Amino acid sequence: MDYKVRFEPEGREVAVRAGTTLLEARIAAGLPTDAPCGGRGTCGKCACEVRAPGEANWREALMCQTAVQGDLEVRLPESGRLRVLMDGTGEPVRRWNPMVRAVKLTVPPCEKGDRASDWDRLAAALDAQGFPVREVNLAVCAGLGRLLAKRRGEVWAVVSDGHVLEVRADPPEVYMAAFDLGTTSIAGYLIHVNGRSVPVAEGMRNPQAQYGGDVISRADWALNNGVEALAECARGALDALIRRMCTEAGVSWERVYAVSLAGNTAMHHLFLGIAPDSLVKAPYNPTVSGPLALRASEYGLHAHPEALLFALPVIGGFVGADTVACLLSGDWLNREKLTLMIDIGTNGELVLGNRDRRVACSTAAGPAFEGAKIACGMRGADGAIDHFWLEDGALRWHVIGEGAAKGLCGSGLVDLVAALLARGDIDATGRLEDGDKFDIGDTGVYLTQKDIREVQLAKAAMAAGLRLMAGRLGVQIDQIEEVDIAGAFGNYINPDSACAIGLLPAELRQAIVPVGNAAGAGAQLALTDAGVWAQAAELARSTEFLELATLPEFQEEFVEQLNFGDDDEDE
Repeated sequence: MDYKVRFEPEGREVAVRAGTTLLEARIAAGLPTDAPCGGRGTCGKCACEVRAPGEANWREALMCQTAVQGDLEVRLPESGRLRVLMDGTGEPVRRWNPMVRAVKLTVPPCEKGDRASDWDRLAAALDAQGFPVREVNLAVCAGLGRLLAKRRGEVWAVVSDGHVLEVRADPPEVYMAAFDLGTTSIAGYLIHVNGRSVPVAEGMRNPQAQYGGDVISRADWALNNGVEALAECARGALDALIRRMCTEAGVSWERVYAVSLAGNTAMHHLFLGIAPDSLVKAPYNPTVSGPLALRASEYGLHAHPEALLFALPVIGGFVGADTVACLLSGDWLNREKLTLMIDIGTNGELVLGNRDRRVACSTAAGPAFEGAKIACGMRGADGAIDHFWLEDGALRWHVIGEGAAKGLCGSGLVDLVAALLARGDIDATGRLEDGDKFDIGDTGVYLTQKDIREVQLAKAAMAAGLRLMAGRLGVQIDQIEEVDIAGAFGNYINPDSACAIGLLPAELRQAIVPVGNAAGAGAQLALTDAGVWAQAAELARSTEFLELATLPEFQEEFVEQLNFGDDDEDE
C-alpha cells in the first residue's frame, strides 16, 4: 500500500510504499538530504519532526530510522546555503593550447579518377595544419559530402585529441566545462574557447551526501545496493551545472565540446559507474587509474552530441584525480622547493616533494572537520560558526550569514579547540577540565569530550602521515620550504590554530600558503592546455604512493601524535 509523505519547508509530496524510510522517501522526492552515516542512524544529522495529517503536535525522529506506515508530514530545519570554494591561486590558463579547437579548412575536391574519400581528404587537410586524426567519426561523415560540395571545400572543423567532433559551414562558438567533483561539493567552470575566458563558475552541494557523508560510507552503500544510484546522482549534478552555466552565459549546451573531471578516487569510480570494491578492501587499489577520454553523452551529460569527457588519472588508493589536478595547478613538474601540499576535505590527501621526487598518502581526517562525527558539526553553510578567538580571555565567535548559530564547521572546530587549549579548558591529553561538554554561550551549540577525541584522531592521522612521508624521502620536517593548503577547509582555517593543535607542524607556520580550489584550477588547466593534460599522466605515474594502512610503523607514529602540543619540546 502507498502512503503520502509531504516534506516541509519545500512543500513537496511523494507517494511511497509502506516500510519505506523517510530518508528513502526524501531521496525519491528529489530533495537534497544530508546523511553522513549513510543511513545507519549513528550521526543524528537527518533529524526531523513528523506528524500525521491533522495532528497538532510534532514528534522528533531520524529520517533514516523511521519507516512510513501511514500518511505523514515531515518538517526539517532550514539548511543554509553551502559555501563552495571556487577560486584557486593557480592560473586556470597558463598557455593557451585548448583541448578543443575550431580549425578553418580548405578541403580539395575529389578529382576524376581520384579514389580518395571525403573523410580522407578532410583528415589530410587537418593533418597539414597540425591536427592529425586518429579515427573516423561516422556521425560527421553522414552529411560530409553534401557540406563539402555546398561549401566548395571551405569548412570549419571542431577537433579534440585526434577526434573530429563536428564539421560545419560557419565558425562555431566553442565552450568547454571543467569540474572538481568533491565529496561534499562540486565546482564547475564554463570555459569560452573563442574568448579565452571563464565567463561562468557555479558550485553546488554534492547530492550523493544522501548516501553518506564520506567516501567509505558511500562505498559501503554501493557495495550493498549497487553503484547505479550513486553514479546517476553525480552525473545528474554535473549535467545540472552544465545547463545552469550555459543558461547564465546565454549559450546552448550543445556548444560544450569537452568536459574535464577531477575527483578523489571514490568519486571518480562512482561517477564512472565502477564498483568501489577494490578501494575498501586490502590492498586498497583503484580499479582503473590512467587518464580517460570518453564520450560525455554516455555519462548523462547534455553537451554537444560528440563531446568528449576527459577524466584525469588517479595516483593510487584514495589519492585521486583531484590530487593530480592540485599538482597540475601548482606546476609540480617544474617545482624546485621542497613542498608539502595538503587537501583536507572529507578525506585528507598529502603530497611531499618537488619536481625530482614526490610521495603521496591519504588519511581519514575529513569526517571530523566536515562535521560528520561532531555532535554539533555541520558543513560550512549559513548558521555555522566558522571562527573563534579570545578577547581578554573571553571566547568570541563569528557565524556564517550573521544569523543564529546552528553548529560548528571545520575551521570553527579547529579554532575552538585551539582557544580552549590556550585558556586551559582542555589539557594536553585532550581532556576537558570541567565535565564532558563545553557550552558555547547560550547558542545551544556545544563541544563534547568525544568531539575533542575525534579532532585528536584526525590531527594525529595527518601528522603521522606527514612524518612517514618525510621519512620515506629522507628529509626533516623543518626542511620543508612551502606548505600549500588546498580546498575549502584549508582556505578558511586559521593557520595559527592549525599549528596550535598540531594539525600542522608549528615550525612550518610561516611557510603556509592557502591555494584555494587548486583541484578546480587544475581541472581547467587540463582543458585550456593540451600539454597539461599530457602532464597529468606523468604526475600520476611518477608520484609514489604510500598506503599508510599497510605500514606497521603508522600505528606507533599515530599514537605519538594524539596529544596536543609539541612532543619534541617535551623530550
